[in-house]
Amino acid sequence: MAGAAGIGAVGSLAGMTVARSVMRRISDDDPYADEDFELLDADRGFVVTTEDGVPLAVREVGPEDAALTVVFAHGFTLRMGAFHFQRARLTEEWGSQVRMVFYDQRGHGQSGDADPDTFTVDQLGRDLEAVLAVMAPRGPVVLVGHSMGGMTVLSHARQFPKSYPSRITGAALVASAAEGVARSPLGEILKNPVLEGARFATRYAPKTVHRTRGAARAVIGPVLRAASYGDARISPSVVAFSERMMHDTPIATLVGFLHALEVHDETAGLATLAKVPTLVVCGDRDLLTPKDCSERMADALPDSELVIIGGAGHLVQLEQPGIVNDALVRLVERATPSKLTAMTRRLRERVRHHG
Repeated sequence: MAGAAGIGAVGSLAGMTVARSVMRRISDDDPYADEDFELLDADRGFVVTTEDGVPLAVREVGPEDAALTVVFAHGFTLRMGAFHFQRARLTEEWGSQVRMVFYDQRGHGQSGDADPDTFTVDQLGRDLEAVLAVMAPRGPVVLVGHSMGGMTVLSHARQFPKSYPSRITGAALVASAAEGVARSPLGEILKNPVLEGARFATRYAPKTVHRTRGAARAVIGPVLRAASYGDARISPSVVAFSERMMHDTPIATLVGFLHALEVHDETAGLATLAKVPTLVVCGDRDLLTPKDCSERMADALPDSELVIIGGAGHLVQLEQPGIVNDALVRLVERATPSKLTAMTRRLRERVRHHG
């Protein structure tokens, strides 16, 4: 009962926070009122089939013969559109020098559903390898993972260490953690019997899962929303976009991956990532992967830059895209051949000069 009371308190606190910030948001100006958040849908599309037959939706931006490929792995209950601002700004920044590859994780976005038993961080690392094998079989690659996507990168590093630094020349871990989120507010909520019931239904009685859908969303939704942003002045259009992504995520995916996030331990991947330049980013108001998770990862990565963004929550790349984009540009400069570095720097100076 104490646990349930704690959940109620966190849930209602989250609900109140959301309600308060939404009230404030409505009166604010919205710099992104005319933003096209479906920009990625117009990019070159591919389907990559995983080892167990799940079709992953993939999008590609930039020339196929670019000197470097940057691959983005999104977080829990999101889709590749979570990197909307990186897609928009970095295309201008890098021009023809860099190709960007985005994909929807299994069970998310436009990618196929999968057996709930495969909703593991271990499997996500192998899915990333499948994407790399098809989309970037040659040439240097930088990996960027947000939240569960950062765990995906760590999982890949643990399982495919020989690719570092020969193929993977740099990596970014954004609002992520090397091990389970049991100690964060999300960990407390995961103990809720409603979620246990939904997890049981998705695994053993999939036809009844719709009955638990509303209850499970009612428990987890307010927490994810409250943790998304740290600053009440966030654009209402950005908030609506991220909430749409969360709402569109199937309940079986949501419930299935919750357990994986609770128990995963990819600290072994840090030893592999230590061979390449890395970037670790988080907001100091991130409730789901608190900043000490990022600080611990950065401590284990000798060639890392740690960027802690004041006032930002878990969806830091949507909340403070400029700071995240600048940090990614610095990472690519550290992780790529000198010719590209000089070109990138010149481009950036030109953009700044005209901006």
